[in-house]
Amino acid sequence: MDMGLQGKVAIVTGATANIGRAIALDLASEGARLIAIGRDEEAGARVVAAARERGAADAHFLAIDLLEPDACERIARFAATTFGGVDVLVNNVGGNVAAGLFAESEPATWQKDIDITLGTVLGVTRAILPLMIGRGGGRIVNLGSTAGTVGDYMLSVYSAAKGAVHAFTRVLAKEVGVHDITVNCVAPYGTLASDPAAFSSGSRFHPEHGFFRQAFAGVDPAERAKMSRSGPLRRTFATPEEVAGAVLYLASSRAGFITGQILHVDGGTLL
Repeated sequence: MDMGLQGKVAIVTGATANIGRAIALDLASEGARLIAIGRDEEAGARVVAAARERGAADAHFLAIDLLEPDACERIARFAATTFGGVDVLVNNVGGNVAAGLFAESEPATWQKDIDITLGTVLGVTRAILPLMIGRGGGRIVNLGSTAGTVGDYMLSVYSAAKGAVHAFTRVLAKEVGVHDITVNCVAPYGTLASDPAAFSSGSRFHPEHGFFRQAFAGVDPAERAKMSRSGPLRRTFATPEEVAGAVLYLASSRAGFITGQILHVDGGTLL
């Protein structure tokens, strides 16, 4: 199926692992010109090589930590200099710094969760919007979470930040529709890759030193069980490719009349 993405300039943040990697490779398969953003240079090189093998019109990796003060401007400058604009922006970066009951949380950790999950979306979007407006249209797809819809136990600040991403999606869609820019959000539940290549050094799901392995190592199993949700399907975890498929559609020409929507990819766990 032609998704109308051939030659389009697409930026994917957090492109070296799990969902972001799958999104980057799906865009590459459609012939997009890819700018993959991440911190792990080795994983970035693998993504670029795989993207070119899959048919990307062009592919570049920028080793950038989005929490650096000038990160967003560097991305925008590279896109403008290299391609003259941006057609698709996928704000995939997000994450957790701490987990636990809010009453026992440390205020110092709150801003870190907010910065990485909400602040990166705001910063990159603000830097890229002028380029997209200059292009005469575009697609913005944010990665939310079912945590932002119903809340994840022991992840209160992360859930609040993802809820803010959902709200930002709706408001921005109202503001930039006049420029033929659509803004949507894909909100997964649990998503886990089986391919070892899908785990960069900074992946939250890294089997050895990822956030989820470390943060919940000493948590009572009964407490951890409160985090889980089940749905009508026999599994509760999506594959990265299933989430990427939703993003690809919303980034495509086929979704030109869809904006301000939160698409849950959750296996029915919210039912």
